[in-house]
Amino acid sequence: MELKRYNNADAFGELASEWNSLAKTCVHHTLFQTREWLSTWWACLGQGTLHILELRDNGTLIGIAPLFMPKADELAVVGYKEVTDYVDVMFAAGREEACWSAVASEINTLPWSTFNFYNIPEKSATLDHLPNLARQFGWLVTIGVEDVCPVISLPESFDLYLAGLDGKERRELVRKLRRAEEDAKITFSESANDLEKDVRDFIYLMKQSTFAKSDFMSDRMEHYFQTQARAMFDAGWLQLAFLELEGERAATYMNFAYESTVLVYNSGLDPAKFAQLSPGQVLIGKLIEHAISKKYTSFDFLQGNEAYKFKLGAKETVVKTIKVSRR
Repeated sequence: MELKRYNNADAFGELASEWNSLAKTCVHHTLFQTREWLSTWWACLGQGTLHILELRDNGTLIGIAPLFMPKADELAVVGYKEVTDYVDVMFAAGREEACWSAVASEINTLPWSTFNFYNIPEKSATLDHLPNLARQFGWLVTIGVEDVCPVISLPESFDLYLAGLDGKERRELVRKLRRAEEDAKITFSESANDLEKDVRDFIYLMKQSTFAKSDFMSDRMEHYFQTQARAMFDAGWLQLAFLELEGERAATYMNFAYESTVLVYNSGLDPAKFAQLSPGQVLIGKLIEHAISKKYTSFDFLQGNEAYKFKLGAKETVVKTIKVSRR
């Protein structure tokens, strides 16, 4: 096996033609492991030193470990924690043990004391291989649940979806959808020229939603959302939706449509306006209906255990954290 280490962002360009194809050979992968997502995250939010490891077998790419050191004594995976809901390496199925062995030997030469690996999907092969290998090196390993990611398995029709809801929740959703039917208009951001304004409108509504979201949306985060939205739009994965009432954008969701899954990234609304029509709930109901009509099979609410996600039929999945410490 051949291993090459990149210490700068050139890796994203040099591996561009192979990166996403490799991700699709993994036991589990998501949009958050794509080159587009990670390179944008690094350009906007990355800090410290990159250590992207490329692994090949007789010239064939079988692994990428996009690592970095945010601090002098900490090793982590690009995407890190706060705005990348699923974080993982990319190793071809069946080659995980060999890849992790090579990666462990390589990172053993780096001066970290703690390797923090956040937001690992519960289906990831990393959970099967990294802890055992780390212990073979004499490193201490702790594994914990980081958060829950509620997911709806979508049926073949919206009627079947509604039939699967609790009776009270079904009646409530249907009532709100019918009440807003004549007044509400659902639109999507589809113009490259209008995207910057659309994202500004999204950010405005997101900041109006709660004090916590307003505090989160710093100038740095606004730049990140604009840049990441553009990258996802260019890749064909952005689903930026608005619900309009009386000609005004009343609610919004920034989702990503990737392969068979819709990923619900963030949302916003002005709680002081149109509250009687429940615009946020109407929009998410319409987006579930839209996902079913487009034959998506999964509607992933990503991290957070908000009650509305489960009322809409989502089932709990988890993301985990592995912390590796040198003795």
